[in-house]
Amino acid sequence: MNLHSIQEEIKSRMKSGNACCHVVQNILSSSLQSQNVMIQIHRTIILPIVVYECVFWLLKLREEQGLRVFVNRVLRRIFGPKVDVVTGEWKELHNDMHSSPNIVQVITLRIMRWAGHVARMGERCIQAYGGET
Repeated sequence: MNLHSIQEEIKSRMKSGNACCHVVQNILSSSLQSQNVMIQIHRTIILPIVVYECVFWLLKLREEQGLRVFVNRVLRRIFGPKVDVVTGEWKELHNDMHSSPNIVQVITLRIMRWAGHVARMGERCIQAYGGET
């Protein structure tokens, strides 16, 4: 994969994530659902759609920022706008959501896990064909 196709893949994944958010929008903005349930929907439905095949991505700062913006947009749907009543400034969303994963860290961990898997499989393949390790 070249860099341009990776960037297009990331954009496509974020579009798919937005489509998924649109489908579950009524649930995410409902005052009847608990925030824990909405975070669980975010973690189990929306994030996997966005990070699908992320082990092949080479993230640059622009892509990392775009992914963070996407996640913050979803979290604002869940928690609503967080404006300080006294100062009128926006509060940091992540202070309220210690259980929400950082998407860049999730992707990095998946890439590292995949690299370890490939490294281990390489050793097994050499041993299986009579090579030395």
